[in-house]
Parts: sequence; C-alpha cells; structure tokens
Amino acid sequence: MNITTEQMRFWSPEVRELEPYVPGEQPKIQNLLKLNTNENPYPPSPKVVAAVQAVLADSADVLRLYPDPDASALKQAIAMQQNVDVANVFVGNGSDEVLAHIFKAFFVQNQPILYPDITYSFYPVYSQFFAVKTKILPLNDDFEIVLDDYKQANGGIIITNPNAPTSIALGVSAIEEVLQANPNSVVVIDEAYVDFGAQSAVSLVEKYENLVVCQTTSKSRSLAGLRVGFAIAQPHLIAGLEAVKNSFNSYPMDRFAIAAAVASFEDQAYFEAQCQKVIASRDKLVTELESMGFKVLPSKANFIFASLPSKDAGELAAQLREQGIIVRYFNKPRINQFLRITIGTDEQNQRLVDTLKNDILA
Repeated sequence: MNITTEQMRFWSPEVRELEPYVPGEQPKIQNLLKLNTNENPYPPSPKVVAAVQAVLADSADVLRLYPDPDASALKQAIAMQQNVDVANVFVGNGSDEVLAHIFKAFFVQNQPILYPDITYSFYPVYSQFFAVKTKILPLNDDFEIVLDDYKQANGGIIITNPNAPTSIALGVSAIEEVLQANPNSVVVIDEAYVDFGAQSAVSLVEKYENLVVCQTTSKSRSLAGLRVGFAIAQPHLIAGLEAVKNSFNSYPMDRFAIAAAVASFEDQAYFEAQCQKVIASRDKLVTELESMGFKVLPSKANFIFASLPSKDAGELAAQLREQGIIVRYFNKPRINQFLRITIGTDEQNQRLVDTLKNDILA
C-alpha cells in the first residue's frame, strides 16, 4: 500500500521515520519448497497436539476466561528443562517480543549498545523504535565476531549465537570473556538456533548478574505458529522484564500456546531426536553443496549461509524460485553474494541439490 505524505500527518513523528523489520516471505505457491524462514521441517511432538486438543476439550471457559498472566506452568517446564529456578525464567509472545522488552528494560541508556554489522535485522529496528544509541561493530573477513571490539564502554551488548544469517557460533568461553569485560552492562545472548549444535550460555547465568539468554520454541521445537519465546537471567533482571511486560500486555501467552509449549518441554526425547535429524541433514547438504563449488560457512544452526563464486547470488535465488524453491537472499553489503538456506528433510534437501545440478548449473 502506498501511503502519501498527506496521509502520514496522522502518524506520530517517530513512526514516520521507522524502517520496519521485513519478515521472510510466506508465499502461496503450489508444490513450493520453502527454505527461506528457518522453520523446522518436522512437526512438533505428538504430545503437543494432544495437549492443545485437551485444552479445547476441557471446557468452554478456555476461551471465555483470561489465561494465566504469569504462565506459571510454562515457566516451571522451562526451568526444569533448562535446570534453573523458576525465578530465572521470563516468557513472552515469541522471542521477538522478549527481545523488545529487553531493549526497553536494559538498553535505554546514554552509552550506545554494541552489536555486529551482520546480525539479526530486528536489532536496528528496535534500536530506532526505542531510541537506543548504537555502535555497529564489523565482523572480521571470515564473518566472525572480534571479541576485543566488545571490550569498550557501552550501554549494553546483544549477540546472536549462532549468528544469523551467518550461522557461525561462539563457544561459552568466548561469551564469558565478553561478560567479564562488561560487568556494568547487560549482555544479551540471543540463542534462537542454539539447539542445532552450539553451546548455550544458560550455564553462565548463575555466575553473571548481567547476563540475559533469550531462546525460542519456533525453531528446534517446531512451534513457530504459536509464538513462544523466553529469557533466562538472574531474578533482578527477570523483574525488570516483568515490569515492562506488565506495562505493555499482561496476557501475552494464550492457553493453547502455554499448553503446547509445556508439552514440548516435557518431551525431551522427541526434541533431541528432531534436532539430531536436522543436524545430520545439514551436514549432508553442506557436503553436497561443497562438491558443486559452493563456499559454506561453518554452521551450528538449522540453516546454512552459502555462496557460489561462479554465480551471482541474487540471480541464483531467482532461478531457484522459478523452480519452486525459495531461499533467503539479502541484498546488503558484504553478504549480497550469499544465500541463507533453511535445512529441510533429506528429501527436500535432495530436491534442492538435484535442481541445482540438473536445471541451473548443468
């Protein structure tokens, strides 16, 4: 929709200047292979479906009455699975909402916050939305975080680990180095993809009073459609998040989302099995792509970041789309020759490989 300047007179000045986040495309194309938004190719645990059905069958009051504003059952399930106290857990309507509360609660300070030049593209949006000063730090030539860059004065730090869209992960020792260098700033580790082979920083929460770890159920637990995210931190930081949440939306989690997420966290065996399937498929796909000449960055996520030196990435994305396969292309400096490819099932990945070999690169 094209909005005129005259029509924008009804908008607040801040909204007129906003550059909103652009989500991954969700097209309706027949026989589409959708490898662009990092959704899990496998369904959630059968216990999740059963839990949602049980909520609906229990009583009509499930829709008439408000849900638990504290989502106590969900916090308890997360605490048990993550081996932390309930007081260390905050939940929200997807990790994007949790991140928004983090920006509001901890980052509105005089000093600029620090994050990489190539990272989750919601961070610049939230920085603008909440009027947070920023200092963008470039990744090195191998698309890795330079730890020494994060040892300067700041008003907070946020790092996606594994990073998106590069898929590269830091180890816990590197994260601890950043924490030790910034005792008076909140350090946020955004772990949306951590379950696919990276090391979680949750083990450091008890030791560091300035650490917030953010995770989601959208990727590894196949619950992108229900919007359940959470943060783990020491109680004084959780209290700050609760203050923001209860000043914005006291009921962010509906009854179905709570029940589904609880069931997912209680079915640890299914969760681990699906993660291992994705990891195995990822490694197999990397081998196939490298045999065709692709350069693939080392991935600890449910996606890979790949370039083909002999072909323009934008053109390649367009050719794949013509074949009914969509991947994510970022027309941005430094990464405009890379494609971000979500890991599908082995069958889906093979369709991608065959299409590249037989229809595009032949």
